Amino acid sequence: MPTSLSSTQVADATPQPKILQATDSAYAYPLLIKRILQSGVQAGGPHRIIYRDQQSYDYPTLYQRVCRFANALTDLGVRAGDTVAVLDWDSHRYLESFFAIPMLGAILHTVNVRLAPEQILYTLQHAQDTWILTHDDFAPVLAPMQAELPAIRGYLRLTDTPEIATEILPYVGEYEALLAASAASYEFADFDENAIATLFYTTGTTGDPKGVCFSHRQLVLHTLNEVNVLQAPSTDLLHGDRVYMPITPMFHVHAWGVPYSATLMGCEQVYPGRYEPQVLLELIQKHKVDFSHCVPTILSMILSQAQEMDFNGWRVLIGGSALPKGLARKAKSMNIDVRAAYGMSETCPLLTAAFLPAQVRAADFEEQLEWRTKTGSPVPLVDLRLMDVDGHFVPHDGQSVGEIVVRAPWLTQAYFKDPQSSTHLWAHGWLHTGDVASIDEYGRVQIHDRIKDVIKTGGEWISSLALENLISQHPQVLEVAVVGVPDPQWGERPVALIVPHQPDQAPSAAEIRQHLKQAVSEGHLPKWAIPSQIHCVEQIAKTSVGKLDKKRIRRQLDTQAIGAASFISTHE
Repeated sequence: MPTSLSSTQVADATPQPKILQATDSAYAYPLLIKRILQSGVQAGGPHRIIYRDQQSYDYPTLYQRVCRFANALTDLGVRAGDTVAVLDWDSHRYLESFFAIPMLGAILHTVNVRLAPEQILYTLQHAQDTWILTHDDFAPVLAPMQAELPAIRGYLRLTDTPEIATEILPYVGEYEALLAASAASYEFADFDENAIATLFYTTGTTGDPKGVCFSHRQLVLHTLNEVNVLQAPSTDLLHGDRVYMPITPMFHVHAWGVPYSATLMGCEQVYPGRYEPQVLLELIQKHKVDFSHCVPTILSMILSQAQEMDFNGWRVLIGGSALPKGLARKAKSMNIDVRAAYGMSETCPLLTAAFLPAQVRAADFEEQLEWRTKTGSPVPLVDLRLMDVDGHFVPHDGQSVGEIVVRAPWLTQAYFKDPQSSTHLWAHGWLHTGDVASIDEYGRVQIHDRIKDVIKTGGEWISSLALENLISQHPQVLEVAVVGVPDPQWGERPVALIVPHQPDQAPSAAEIRQHLKQAVSEGHLPKWAIPSQIHCVEQIAKTSVGKLDKKRIRRQLDTQAIGAASFISTHE
């Protein structure tokens, strides 16, 4: 009579995958940031690293400078596990810090220099920094904090004017002098690829900034994937023979990781320092910059300064906020190849990109516009779904909406020293983005809004992003932000802030009304979604990384502190 198997025996009998057995002498190749630099030196050769036309050197020199920096830090006592803070503009020094500090096994803390001083102090304390590298511009911010930073062992001076002495901080040395006094070779050790490489802080809408950290393994995998995306025929944004210049701060998600990717490809790289529109324009023209990335407000600022300049096919990847069609058309008129991508601080950041299939690339620009301005399709190795509030997946039918949740090899696994927020971030085993979206039959993601920015009026939902996109297409509108404000009758009503192209030619109430009514007649907008108020203003509040600061906008509207140049009522 057959003997029945117990559940344990059945489980033990289940076939298991065979695990690769390595030869004892085989080299276990850890994915470390040093591999990016080493490969980049081989690929880059004579291509240059340029800083604001003050420094210029080739890739072999870049490697030597990273080694010199590592020797200088080691001589000062920096060790594996230490956290080193950097406060600088986008520079060659920052690029070298991207490599030298984590290659020592230390943690690079890229400090958001646009935070309020009390928030900068909080991040330095929370990160438990032991060393600080600071540009002269930020020394006055740090000087009053010294007594509250007893763990700091030393300050290193970063300067563009070393001949001008300063004693604002007790410096242990000046960057270039330390490099000049250090050896040009360094044997970087292997260590666990899961070691923390970088740390930075998000500018959350509530509470203190949250620490986001990434391992060497995650950054290498993100870099390899990003290189693949940037070089793909359906994007064709950057490869080794093109010139790259970031216009996203290097303190913000490693400038979207592109300095690592550009270095791996061996691209010529231009670092602009502090963002000044005229300097950016001069660098783009002089060095024939092929590729940059930024948030929409920065591109809008550049275009407003450029007048009728021909950008000669400059490729710009837009992230951080939705790419309005009006801005895309303006960029096209100035010979700029613009398209959208999507990610967030917690995702390293790349999640989706606006890939253009061959048949779309062959179409005219207006036909391409939907593809260019949508959030895009998930990049390789990203599992992206939509989830409802109960944790159930939502269909990808182009109509159903839900919160974007993701899994990928490079997502932050936890907020730094914040288990409660980490648990919320990873509810149901998926990283929650806080973005409401739909996904169409082509797999393209269309973000409708941040969960906190969706406007509910009379029981119906309005996407602030959709309204911003429509208003941006009015020819007299330079920038626009739409937020919901409390309304005793409808619960909430949308309010729009508009910056006109020309202050003396602000669009009238009739023009804005007619423009939006046209969208209503074409089925793009319900009549009740037309904003109750429109304020024409000189500027719109931005976050420290150039995104629309809707929290502050709502607060300004609540206190009537928007500084409106004029007020137009469009409520009927």
